[in-house]
Amino acid sequence: MFSIGDLVVHPMHGAGVIDGIIREKIAGSTQEYYVFKMPVGGLLLKIPVANSQAIGIRQIISKPEAESLLTSIPAMEVESCTNWNKRYRENMVRLKSGDLYEVARVVKALMHRDRQRGLSTGERKMLHNARQILLSEIVMAENETYDQMEARLDQAMMQSPASH
Repeated sequence: MFSIGDLVVHPMHGAGVIDGIIREKIAGSTQEYYVFKMPVGGLLLKIPVANSQAIGIRQIISKPEAESLLTSIPAMEVESCTNWNKRYRENMVRLKSGDLYEVARVVKALMHRDRQRGLSTGERKMLHNARQILLSEIVMAENETYDQMEARLDQAMMQSPASH
């Protein structure tokens, strides 16, 4: 169970803070909800406490883990599947996993593809969302400004990936 003030990650929204824990009665049933607030954009979500693990809510990574992720990005391999639909589905599975390394792979693959061929509207939106998820957690873990971490992330992402 998380407490008010805990820094947590929602797999599809990124990092935020538990702003409160409330009880609400919905359809005759009373449940506890985490009030999840994202610092960037101010998004507020109510997440059922009972389902939080199934949803994939977890604590943010530590600063050493964030550093390890940033240093591993240049060596990450990117897949270059030519079938747009298959690529999109695989990337969505990676995003939903909540694994920050998988999210980084999606960002790197889409940035690489964008430089080579450009992206469809759907993939451009996915890239934007994946970058926000990745950056929101790294910014909190590193306790740095958004701009500083975005510059470091972009620098790591732009290094030539290995293809397979």
